[in-house]
Amino acid sequence: METPRVHWDRSVQALAKGYGWMPDLRRRLDSDVVHTRVMGQRAVGLCGPEAAQFFYDEKNVQRHDAIPGPVLSTLFGHGAVHTLDGDAHRRRKSLFLSLATPESTALLVQSVAAAWEDTVVGWTEGREVVLFDEASRALAAGVRRWAGIPVNTHEVAELAADLVAMVDGFATAGPRHWRARQARERREEWLGSLVRDVRDGRVEAPEGSALDVVTRHRDADGDPLDPHTAAVELLNVIRPTVAVCWFVAYAGHALHRWPQHREPLRAGGDFAVAFAHELRRFYPFAPFLGGRAARDLDLAGERVPAGSLVLLDLWGQNHDSRWWPDPYRFDPHRFLDREIGEWELVPQGAGDPGTGHRCPGEPFTVAILAELCTRLAHLDYEVPEQDLTISLRRIPARPRSRFVLVPTPR
Repeated sequence: METPRVHWDRSVQALAKGYGWMPDLRRRLDSDVVHTRVMGQRAVGLCGPEAAQFFYDEKNVQRHDAIPGPVLSTLFGHGAVHTLDGDAHRRRKSLFLSLATPESTALLVQSVAAAWEDTVVGWTEGREVVLFDEASRALAAGVRRWAGIPVNTHEVAELAADLVAMVDGFATAGPRHWRARQARERREEWLGSLVRDVRDGRVEAPEGSALDVVTRHRDADGDPLDPHTAAVELLNVIRPTVAVCWFVAYAGHALHRWPQHREPLRAGGDFAVAFAHELRRFYPFAPFLGGRAARDLDLAGERVPAGSLVLLDLWGQNHDSRWWPDPYRFDPHRFLDREIGEWELVPQGAGDPGTGHRCPGEPFTVAILAELCTRLAHLDYEVPEQDLTISLRRIPARPRSRFVLVPTPR
């Protein structure tokens, strides 16, 4: 089938509509495979489990040169695992998979939970607390301790602010973007210096810690990572962990709108995990993922030309009634007694993290979120008047107020 003629570039519409751009385009063209142009390049948008399998097949779609420079300069870092394919990708990703074991995940959750309790103890009854900010600092304190990265207590807030900035500015222009670039440059220089100090014996990395594993890692060519690339990958361990603060703020939002979930959430266990999954499905974070067609391809009778951008619509798939009945209803129960297909729920990608590009830190996100949501449900607080709007034009989205609460006596 011939590729439909593309008449105009839709970059402006993508920026204006945010998360709704790709779903709206697919609805208008009545197809799960749509042709367009983005940033002057031919692009093909995809949605659905079959499309996700197509997208994650490295014979079809590759990541090398597909991620825009501004995103590498803010979110991922130049030379990151996200830019690799084939054996190089699998070897670099083994670094992250070795850190994402059940035992290591449990230790990270324990560290973050302790930091959360230290944070909550400092809250004053009757005084407003910004949940997004407080969660980011607790997460930064917990993950840096788990990762073996030396940070003085008074420096944790600055570290959290820089890690949040990298995420907050990756998909925009203007001040947020430049803050993200500056934060990344600062932290890459800091961690690159730390890697050199570890290798020179001036700093000791705890055995098995992320600092130790990244410093000792050897790529497919047998060489250790250069200090800059090692810094990039250390940030790709700690930055996504701190980004869980987006979902903690969403948890506050969800419990405020649907308080019936508070009591079952207090029990933790399966419901807490289901609650975490529903937060990640229901609330906006990543709008889509991008790659580049490795060759001329065909999907569902639609031609995907070699070299074109291939965009997997995450937001659209997570809100499609074909896979999620009543998709705009927040309902953690949909994840109870259900095995989640690896191509269905895609807030952090799809497929097998061991063999493909799915985020290897997803177990961290789910476990930390389940733990912190349970602890949040146990707190006594009031929610003052505030702007809880979540704009789908802002990427990444978040409650405008970042969710403010006021601790109350038990």
